[in-house]
Amino acid sequence: MTEQTHSTPADGGKQSTSHILMIRPTHFAFNEETAASNAFQLRSREVNVHRKGLSEFDDFVLLLRKNDVNVEVVEDTPQPHTPDSLFPNNWISFHEDGTLCLYPMYARSRRAERKEHVLEKIKEQFQIARRLDLTYYEKNNLFLEGTGSMVLDRKNKIAYACLSPRTELKVLTEFCEKMDYEPVTFTAVDKNGLRIYHTNVMMCIGDQYAVVCLDSIPDAREKANLAHTIAKTRKDIIEINYDQLHSFAGNMLQVEDRQGQKLLVMSSQAFRSLAPEQVQKLNSYNRIVHASLETIETNGGGSARCMMAEIYLPYLNKNI
Repeated sequence: MTEQTHSTPADGGKQSTSHILMIRPTHFAFNEETAASNAFQLRSREVNVHRKGLSEFDDFVLLLRKNDVNVEVVEDTPQPHTPDSLFPNNWISFHEDGTLCLYPMYARSRRAERKEHVLEKIKEQFQIARRLDLTYYEKNNLFLEGTGSMVLDRKNKIAYACLSPRTELKVLTEFCEKMDYEPVTFTAVDKNGLRIYHTNVMMCIGDQYAVVCLDSIPDAREKANLAHTIAKTRKDIIEINYDQLHSFAGNMLQVEDRQGQKLLVMSSQAFRSLAPEQVQKLNSYNRIVHASLETIETNGGGSARCMMAEIYLPYLNKNI
């Protein structure tokens, strides 16, 4: 694989935002189709997965709002049935130049999550200057699942991506060309040697730091290139191990409150997995907020970061 390095940091805009889109599910459930390529996803023995998952979702939204984060909650529709709808960051992303990106999804059941009523809700408050629609790649079985497949350093315009059946280089290349990002690619595996399905379970980019499981990258040159690229953007590298990765400690997202103060959002499972010195280091950059998401993590195979699609679009009303 050709190595890509980032020469000089470029100012591409803000790394974090205070406005988040979340989709409230109508029937959250274990999805057999997605489990085939997501080793983090397990069928739990709970009798009412939807009820418990919905309770976790609502408590998570409440926690974010108590921390003064703007959360735009859109209710999912009963039909078509979309059991993974609470993970919107895989099918849509929003950008400061007014671009809305739509992504090709690996699982057929997840493609139905791209519902127009979600976009109409966004248009009520935000300006959409253009739509970058990559979904046509689904015809050729090529996929790029949004900011699950890519971890974006928005300020330095770098798209970090571990390649997998859900993250194809050809689609990533088009995204980067159209959005003026530089791709940094590698292969990452879990503790059992299976390819990690999404980059955002093994790394997180904040404004001044990167949380990353370098141990998950078996190729020494790719590992060194990733660490070197992060270092050149002048971010502190906070390494996590395999046990922490499997506790979703890589699946974090830095957001802002309405006053511009930074928060690092994660699940309680991820928080409990961190060592005291890691917590201290992260707290030196932003306060940590965590929510109990065990039912969602087990049955959905995703965690806090996957549930939040950041909105960077310009406001229709500049006074908001």
